[in-house]
Amino acid sequence: MTPKFYNIQALLTIVAAASLLIGINALGDGVTSKLKVHVPTGLSKAGGYEHREALFGVPPYGGAIIEKVYFADDRMCDDKYDAFGGYPERENDANGNDVPWQTPFILMIERGGCTFVQKVRNAQRAGAAAVIIADMLCQCKYDDLCHSEPNVECEGLEPTMADDGSGADISIPSFLMFKQDADPVKATLMSNNPVRMELRWSVPNPGPSVSYELWTTPTDTISEEFQLDFKEAALALGGTSSFTPHMFIYDGYISGCFSGSGGGENVCDNLCTNNGRYCATDPDGDLDTGVSGSDVVRESLRRLCIWDQYGGDGIGKEWWDYVDYFINSCISEFFTDRECIMDAMQQSNIDIGAVEQCMSDSGGLEEDKINARLALEIQNKVYSGNIVLPVAYVNGAAIRGALEFSTMFEAVCSGYKTGTQPAICDKCSLCIDVKTCVERGFCTASPFTQPYESKVNFLLPILVIVATVIGIAFAGYTYHRRRMSSQIRDVLAEYMPIDKKGNP
Repeated sequence: MTPKFYNIQALLTIVAAASLLIGINALGDGVTSKLKVHVPTGLSKAGGYEHREALFGVPPYGGAIIEKVYFADDRMCDDKYDAFGGYPERENDANGNDVPWQTPFILMIERGGCTFVQKVRNAQRAGAAAVIIADMLCQCKYDDLCHSEPNVECEGLEPTMADDGSGADISIPSFLMFKQDADPVKATLMSNNPVRMELRWSVPNPGPSVSYELWTTPTDTISEEFQLDFKEAALALGGTSSFTPHMFIYDGYISGCFSGSGGGENVCDNLCTNNGRYCATDPDGDLDTGVSGSDVVRESLRRLCIWDQYGGDGIGKEWWDYVDYFINSCISEFFTDRECIMDAMQQSNIDIGAVEQCMSDSGGLEEDKINARLALEIQNKVYSGNIVLPVAYVNGAAIRGALEFSTMFEAVCSGYKTGTQPAICDKCSLCIDVKTCVERGFCTASPFTQPYESKVNFLLPILVIVATVIGIAFAGYTYHRRRMSSQIRDVLAEYMPIDKKGNP
């Protein structure tokens, strides 16, 4: 193998990053969040303020955060941030001590100095419910509205609040506010005047049905738990929802792996199929042994064909069953083992012949020709603008945060038009344990019953402990009483005869 193969994974990553602008536009088309200022009324704006949503954090889909705003005079890049500073300034407490930011609150932070993730993480640690990043640079497209500082040029491209790879622990949402809008808010706060903002999220809800999608790969470990668990929700939602799985593969032509049909060289070797047309990264990073990129492409095509055969009802129970069996039995050392794969399809009641015919009829994977099914999936990827895996969409809106059962279920339920959601949404959306509720069909603990149940759960162990102590004390008392009586009888026996019944 020549050295050029060892850099191809980095090349594929760069190609994915090249889709960034497409991804930004795709996210911007479906407005799923709003940013409004309620106080002071002079800053209120019909329809809210233009903003950009972070690609990390967990927004409360179907809900809103309406709180007071503090402006940090610290850029929140250092772990030792100053939660006692900022604006509006607070009066000292009764003991003359400085007062920190009073929760709950929204924290406005100036852009710059470190990554967006670092700023939001520190704000989260400080108790913020949400974060507004105030842009410090004008966008060139707003040159007539925004006024740059002297000798500071405008930006031609919008900043993207992307995850730096460490944002999995971020649980609060954040927005970027453009300079021309953020400056008046900052000025108001720095004048020690209150500001109250509303951040609201919604999933587009055009009607009584919801469509949701998942972009992943057969080797994606992050979405494994979701793929194992969400089948029950798909079945419970029934025909009112429509699920579509997508497989993330790379275009070998754009990434430089396909050098042309008619005997051209596949310069990416076992990372690709069809002479370099369709590629995937090597999951174990070893291009010589183990599972290869071409193996991932093959399994991706198989799952797409299974869905095409059994996903017409929008549920695709057989697809979920196959993925479940594959993850539990084949994902590691048997990824390419035909016997394990065939067994997975048999156990899932899948017609093996129909799936293999689909894989062959679409163009196969061995010859130097187009595979129509994989080509369609690449078109879908370009249209969606995906650059991060895994990612889910509900009614075309990207769902932020960790891919968890409860997050996805609540997003799907909020995607129905008001009054049209299925009964399972009403039963389980407000349940403490959403997954168990969906599996059982009823809620065992909601926020409304939690206080009572919490008291029971708290008092029951105490009552058990008290009863145990009383029991031990009573047993000890009885034991010592009997022992004392025996000792008294022994003493008396030395002075007077005692009959067989113990009487003197």
